[in-house]
Amino acid sequence: SLLLRPLPSATTSGSLVGRVSPAAQRRPGAVAWPRDGRCRRGGVAAAGAWMEEAGTAVLEEAVRRNPALSESYRPAGLPRPNGTVLEAQGRVCTGPEQTRPLGEEQAMRVLDTILRSATGELKDEPVSSAQLGAFFAGMTIRANCFPEATQWSEGERRAMSLFWPRLVHVLPPEVKFIADPEGTIMGANGLTGPRYIGQGTAEMRLVGALREVLAGGHLGYEEIQCVLKDVLPFGSMGASSPSVSEALLAAFLIGQRMNRETDRELKGYCLAFDDELGPPPIADVNSLTHYGEPYDGNTRFFRSTLFVAAVRACYGEACLLHGVEWMPPKVSVKHMLQ
Repeated sequence: SLLLRPLPSATTSGSLVGRVSPAAQRRPGAVAWPRDGRCRRGGVAAAGAWMEEAGTAVLEEAVRRNPALSESYRPAGLPRPNGTVLEAQGRVCTGPEQTRPLGEEQAMRVLDTILRSATGELKDEPVSSAQLGAFFAGMTIRANCFPEATQWSEGERRAMSLFWPRLVHVLPPEVKFIADPEGTIMGANGLTGPRYIGQGTAEMRLVGALREVLAGGHLGYEEIQCVLKDVLPFGSMGASSPSVSEALLAAFLIGQRMNRETDRELKGYCLAFDDELGPPPIADVNSLTHYGEPYDGNTRFFRSTLFVAAVRACYGEACLLHGVEWMPPKVSVKHMLQ
């Protein structure tokens, strides 16, 4: 998050002009604010120059700290995700209109990677349980409820028909449930899903909710609260084993994102995390304007709020910009800050 407090010298006539580069002063289209003692041309130009420097620093920091790209951000004990499956997740674990079906060659490569990882052949970069849950959840939701244009491609169908008879013998039961929860996608080789109930009370509750999510449905506020109470706090390195399978939890979270959470679901998430983390900090300002973006993982379009906040700071208005440095599955090359 970035809090822009009012610029203390912005209301002084021409006091900030000396800090602006000649290129910035010559920039066409500079805004001339009314000479009423408030924010003037110099203040706006200085804010623009400052934002150029700050924006560059933010971009560099985001790239440096991105756990998909940076060694300095990722703890040494945390294994890296499998790159082949991660790239596929960036294509198939997204919204009904944004999903890009895999071609046959890529689908073959992904499923072969999963097969070799499940049989223990892939020692250097195995596919994690969370990746398996997220990937197969994306495939299931696309098959069940996405528009025709973003459902499985013919190449994906051929690849799955070739690899699934072998995968079904090596994948854990929870992943087979995620891949075909009702036995309607994989045919005779998808009989595990309808019978799967999970292990323990927490998993049983999560599996029940996940059946609805994988069918493209939504949950109520109370259902979200019950599921999150079972899985929070999320485990970290050195912590005890999570109360539910990582594959099931990953499938649940990415499935909710793909289905686009309702207001009730978002309320359940927000209040559950508030209960876990405590009350949010309160800014020591009289008023605060919030600008929250991007939260959709999309960085391909111009975001004007950074500059609007800087101009408002010239007027004595405090602004808070908040977002996330990265958001799975949008960590593929196409969606990263270049």
